[in-house]
Amino acid sequence: MTFEEYIAARGPSLIRFARVLTGDPHRAEDLVQEALAKAYPRWSRILRTDQPDVYVRRVIANAAHSWWRRRSNREPAVGEPVDGPAAGDHGTETVERDAMWRQIRRLSERQRTVLVLRYYEDLDDAAIADIMRCSQATVRTHAARALQALRLRLGVTEPVLTGRTG
Repeated sequence: MTFEEYIAARGPSLIRFARVLTGDPHRAEDLVQEALAKAYPRWSRILRTDQPDVYVRRVIANAAHSWWRRRSNREPAVGEPVDGPAAGDHGTETVERDAMWRQIRRLSERQRTVLVLRYYEDLDDAAIADIMRCSQATVRTHAARALQALRLRLGVTEPVLTGRTG
């Protein structure tokens, strides 16, 4: 597979991954562009590993984490809206989903990355561990802590994310 074929086939998926990871469509496109620029000179070596997605996703995740570590890039904390959606409101699902993503963005970078890779990208613990360069036990720990934090913040006693989504 040539580099151009890879971009044509996987580019939209990589941008969606970065968008979910960052919550910012413009930053997502920048991250993917940076990752592909790093991958291009190494493409023949990356193909030999038979895992170009792992490499590119790892670069995107690392770049997102590096970007968030810079103090100037952090969003200031603001209070949550006081009123919620009206009962029977057609936008309720969207409002609730947006509220959930706001809470996910408040998680640590590694916890957020694990949730995005597990529930949005539908990857198993082995693939996530490979992307994040950590053990599968570490992946499970980050996932458990992230879900527990979401439950506490949302005041929910039952599981917050019940299944993998695609």
